[in-house]
Amino acid sequence: MAFSLIDLPYDSEALAPAISAETLSFHHGKHHKAYVDKMNAAIEGTDLASASLMEVIKAARGSNQGLFNNAAQVYNHGFYWYSLSGESTTPSGDLAAAIDDAFGSVADLKMALKDRGAGHFASGWVWLAARDGKLSIEETHDADTLADSGFNPLLTIDVWEHAYYLDHQNARPSYLGEVVDKLLNWDFAADNFARGTAWVYPG
Repeated sequence: MAFSLIDLPYDSEALAPAISAETLSFHHGKHHKAYVDKMNAAIEGTDLASASLMEVIKAARGSNQGLFNNAAQVYNHGFYWYSLSGESTTPSGDLAAAIDDAFGSVADLKMALKDRGAGHFASGWVWLAARDGKLSIEETHDADTLADSGFNPLLTIDVWEHAYYLDHQNARPSYLGEVVDKLLNWDFAADNFARGTAWVYPG
């Protein structure tokens, strides 16, 4: 089956001014779409043509870098869109307790996410993840993903320049401050934490 570019789970203006509609038009409508199109072209007519996205990622890791890059970026970008929300949410319940246990407080976690994102060299992703019920901040470089890693990803932040350059130029800390303090979808994170297994791409 061919994979599709999933719709954004909010209006294109919902994340502004931190992430503008113009940025989303390029990032979602061009970058994410290109990864979907290239992956579909690569698996057409192969044994992976009817596989799930997770199966494509696992099959390509270590054996087909080009396919892996595109498949992992399809997953990461879909996960990123859902990691954001135009509505203010806060951690609660079991997730809030796990955050307090691992980081001391939500405020301390937010500071750690911003620090790790600002310090991440070059392109990649910063994740809040769980393993055996314990939370940690993880980083993946370039197109790498936590989807098949043994971690259960809860949230991710894209730190490739195209995620923020139109709105923040080269000031990645400005972008991270806006995203972490105002846009993270803690309800999505709580659902992922409660489920205990990696999110499934819906396209």
